[in-house]
Amino acid sequence: MELITKVKNVFAGRPEWSTEPGERVSYYSYFAGQNMIYTLFNVCLTTYLMFLGIDPMKSATVMLIVKVWDAVNDTLFGVIFDSIRFRSGKKYLPWIRISTMLIPVATILTFVIPPDSSQAVKLVWFAVAYMLWDTAYTLCDVPIFGILTSMSQSIDERNTIQSYKSIATYAGVGITSTLTTVLISEKVGMNYSMITVIICVMAFALMLPASFKLKERYHAESEETFTIRRMFSYLFKNKYLLIYYLGIFFYSSLSIGNAFNLYVSYYLFHSALFSLVVGAIGTVPQLLIALLLPKIIRKYDKMKVNRVCLLLYVILSVITWLVGYGNVVIYIIMFTVRSVPLAVVSLEMFMFTPDCAEYGRFKSGTEAKGITFAVQTFMAKLTGSISGSLGLFILGLKSVGWKMVEVGSFQELEQSGVTQTPHALNMLWLIFMLIPAIGGLLAYIAWLFYDLKDKDVQVMIECNTGKITKEEALSMMSKKYDIEK
Repeated sequence: MELITKVKNVFAGRPEWSTEPGERVSYYSYFAGQNMIYTLFNVCLTTYLMFLGIDPMKSATVMLIVKVWDAVNDTLFGVIFDSIRFRSGKKYLPWIRISTMLIPVATILTFVIPPDSSQAVKLVWFAVAYMLWDTAYTLCDVPIFGILTSMSQSIDERNTIQSYKSIATYAGVGITSTLTTVLISEKVGMNYSMITVIICVMAFALMLPASFKLKERYHAESEETFTIRRMFSYLFKNKYLLIYYLGIFFYSSLSIGNAFNLYVSYYLFHSALFSLVVGAIGTVPQLLIALLLPKIIRKYDKMKVNRVCLLLYVILSVITWLVGYGNVVIYIIMFTVRSVPLAVVSLEMFMFTPDCAEYGRFKSGTEAKGITFAVQTFMAKLTGSISGSLGLFILGLKSVGWKMVEVGSFQELEQSGVTQTPHALNMLWLIFMLIPAIGGLLAYIAWLFYDLKDKDVQVMIECNTGKITKEEALSMMSKKYDIEK
């Protein structure tokens, strides 16, 4: 009965909340669609490039080169976002509407590389299409996360919406993971181009309602136009933003396992469909955590919860790596147990960015949510590219001895009869399990220095919206921050 009540609260909310049920549903729905597309890149892009027979070192190099443009366009968009004023008076919704149209188109272009073309053509096509997708995704990520600060002034409401939208995120991830795994598997054999069109149509339908349902209620009284110089000055004054995303850089850059999930299932557990089994089992505790997390972080500061769960994830990952992949039952048990702390870390991943934005506003007096959320977008794409390219670099090493083969699906791979050496398979296992644990440990160390408290952020919000003075806010803080009166 309690679980049913919690599920109802996902949509019902609280009487004192600003947002409406239909508005929250459209917000959740947007993230379901957005993450269907993001998962396509995060989980399938590496496999797709390897199916095309592109040299792993070359495709990894292209990924990193595109990140040079990524660094430029994210920085520029942060400045543009904080500078442009639309006639409608809206700050976030116009960008959300534009990107909702562009992202599916750019995604399809990335996954329709002509398989019979030369390797040079494939690489150029991939570089251009990936750059277009990267730019389109930038246009959506800053506004969709930033609009939450305009929808509500309550940190409890924001945290709860962030937590519950993660259920929709999991749904989007699950839809894409399931569809792509089944359709590309050795049992069906559909190619990635057809799968991508299906995913993009579904994602567009889920993302579209947000363009009409979301409402911008609150804006800062004054917002400053940023130059590049002033932007970097702001960033280096917001120490919590830098500390948090230093941890994100370590954690996400070394989370290279997801990119090779299908290969691990096929080569180590003898079927690409195996990933669906462990994924389904792991989803149960993840959904329960998503429902319980708002209550947990009302009682305990969310960074403390985050650090404890991250350390548990690291320990369980190392144990799983040491045990190996020889026993399927033990692996499933360890994967399920490990998914609990991992779910908490994943759900809380982007809850801290709005807090950092409020801290930056409180400290400097400057409204710079565009810059703050641009950092989030940049790090998400940068680390996603590094995680994919790093694994490709490792498998591309001659000492690993990974055998490349040009195919359209796992069905064709199975028919090819290509096998890998025990050493190559052990390296795949190391990429999948141990390297992410190292990233988690480095993130844990970085986040030991993050001491921005939830209850203090709520006080900062009250000050930023003019309800109390800065002097009153400082007197109400639980600790002393490096902030001038």
